[in-house]
Amino acid sequence: MDRRSFAAAVTLGSAAALFGAQQASAARPPDAMPRARNVVLVHGAYADGSCWSDVIPYLQARGLNVASVQNPLRTLDEDCEFARRTLALMDGPTVLAAHSYSGMIASEIGVDPKVTALVYIAARAPDAGEDYTALAAQYPTPPASAGLVKGGDGYAQLSESAFLNDFAQDVAPARAGALYAVQGRISDELFNGRTTQAAWRDKPTFYAVSKNDRTINPDLERFMANRMNAKTIELDAGHLSIVSKAREVADLIIEATGG
Repeated sequence: MDRRSFAAAVTLGSAAALFGAQQASAARPPDAMPRARNVVLVHGAYADGSCWSDVIPYLQARGLNVASVQNPLRTLDEDCEFARRTLALMDGPTVLAAHSYSGMIASEIGVDPKVTALVYIAARAPDAGEDYTALAAQYPTPPASAGLVKGGDGYAQLSESAFLNDFAQDVAPARAGALYAVQGRISDELFNGRTTQAAWRDKPTFYAVSKNDRTINPDLERFMANRMNAKTIELDAGHLSIVSKAREVADLIIEATGG
């Protein structure tokens, strides 16, 4: 082989090797990607961080570092700041899991590079700038909203009847009663906020629809899950599936971590 042919062969060989390496990189299997070792849980309206207490042990048993945010429920912006503070404490890849109203928080702060996946549990998931109230109005109104009681101080909560029968209808009575006692009262301004981000457009997303939900219309949940192209499961549960179907919810979050 003359010198020119040898040089051409080396060049072609190097190009082929580079192309092969690029192909191998593009075809890297999901299990070769970094796995999340942290989970941040965000609660919705009429609740506090303790509503995740049935899910947390399953996650911790898998060796995950778990933190549950305590939202003030005054404004969306303030709740996002509280969630960001908790997220900032996480060291490395983190899954953000949200229930109900806090889906808006996940959509807003989930653009953080630390967040590797989003999990929505019977949660709101408006697009950036979208009026969620107008979106929800396109579906039959769920019965829980009729039980909202305003206190005259700018805050409101669900009546005991609405909480037990429409918010936590498939939760054991004693547990439902305890959750009612610690429910977070919401400000009149809370639902006026709109997200400026839609993290679900860029991050792997998972959604658990509650088929018997009496707080968010299940068909609205299905619409949002489909729109975000989420990996979706349907649970035979009411709105508080994070309590009544804690194992199934935990399994979805674990899947989102890559575990």
